[in-house]
Amino acid sequence: MGGASSLYPGAAGVYVPAAMHGFSYKNGSLYCEDVELAGLAEEHGTPLYVYSAATILDHFRKLDAAMAGVEHEVAYAVKANSNLSVLRLLANEGAGFDIVSGGELFRVIKAGGDPAHCTFAGVGKTREEIVYALEQGIYSFNVESEEELRYLNQVAGELGMVAPAAVRVNPNVDAKTHKYISTGKSENKFGVDFEAIDSLYDRAAAELPHIKLRGLQMHIGSQLTSVSPFVEAVEKVLPLVKGLKERHGIEFWSIGGGIGIVYKESFESGAEEWWTSKPEAERPLTPELYGREIVPRIKDLGLRILLEPGRFIVGNAGVLVTRCLYEKKGSAKTFKIVDAGMNDLIRPALYEGHHEIVPLKAPATAEKHVVDVVGPICESGDFFCQNRELPDFQPGDHVALMSAGAYGFVMASNYNSRPLPAEILVEGDTATVVRRRQTLEDLIEGEL
Repeated sequence: MGGASSLYPGAAGVYVPAAMHGFSYKNGSLYCEDVELAGLAEEHGTPLYVYSAATILDHFRKLDAAMAGVEHEVAYAVKANSNLSVLRLLANEGAGFDIVSGGELFRVIKAGGDPAHCTFAGVGKTREEIVYALEQGIYSFNVESEEELRYLNQVAGELGMVAPAAVRVNPNVDAKTHKYISTGKSENKFGVDFEAIDSLYDRAAAELPHIKLRGLQMHIGSQLTSVSPFVEAVEKVLPLVKGLKERHGIEFWSIGGGIGIVYKESFESGAEEWWTSKPEAERPLTPELYGREIVPRIKDLGLRILLEPGRFIVGNAGVLVTRCLYEKKGSAKTFKIVDAGMNDLIRPALYEGHHEIVPLKAPATAEKHVVDVVGPICESGDFFCQNRELPDFQPGDHVALMSAGAYGFVMASNYNSRPLPAEILVEGDTATVVRRRQTLEDLIEGEL
């Protein structure tokens, strides 16, 4: 986790900024912390998810430290990676949790998390989920519409309870990210229009006796690589927050998550000087830069600040290991067919997401070949890269799809009746199976 290094020592490759993740080559073999990935692949089979505990904790601590100037809580977004062992790791570190379903709340509780440090977001909460969350004593519901707020009041009243709530404001700020993960513009389904918040809080205070207006929430999108949209949103919403505190006594402001990670950074090795000399505006967004820009703008509010990072905590903490099955050379392309598919990692097909693909054994030369890396699913969209220059690997060799710790396993499915992969958590030189691989019998459990 120390200094910067190249994944391909002595050859063209992937540069790893300092402390970005715990994966590196040692003696020509790719390791997760102190565990060789090739050994895990042989022992547990593939496809196989592997997570670095040290990376998860490192990223959590860096973001927590960056917000040290204000009273705050880092509430991990469970949807990014909901494995119980990952949640337990963060719960033990003192994290709060941002949940979007009753199932995620159940997971947090099973992992030892405190419901009183959970906020419940999402546009479509059901009665069953609302009742469960109220009974468990969550910190706040992040409400997405006036209709939901009134329904929350109704359900809480029927239970003889008061529901803590924060309305999600849509600040109409362009996050400049992929359209599927942009959430802060007026055409997105999330939140209440900025101009309507004041009157909604006034009506709620006057008409909804079973609602406690505890805070305000916002979130403009995911995988933001510049601090400027965060600054724009904070500065736009800040006067609104001050007014709500004065009139309604709110106690927290959730400023959302969305800090992006490095998925792609390839150039000649030995380029640490290149990285440090690069203008700061062109470097990936860091917790330090985020805190330096955001904290001074909110430190005098006198409110508790909540952050809701997901991808930043776990994205670069995980890889998907897969084995090459065949090489198929056609007239137009060369395909490397691997045993992982879009059912295991759907980001390239769904978001056009980029994942670096590196062999578990360091290539001997800098030579590369233009290939498509594809899976076995019966869909043309089942690919991990297209027309990409990669080091050569052959049938039987293993490769790792980097930066797969977020929105990887959690979005996996049994499409084509394929069992879900196993998950491994590495802590130093110890590797633990934290989810066993599904069997064929598991596929039909519950069917009649």
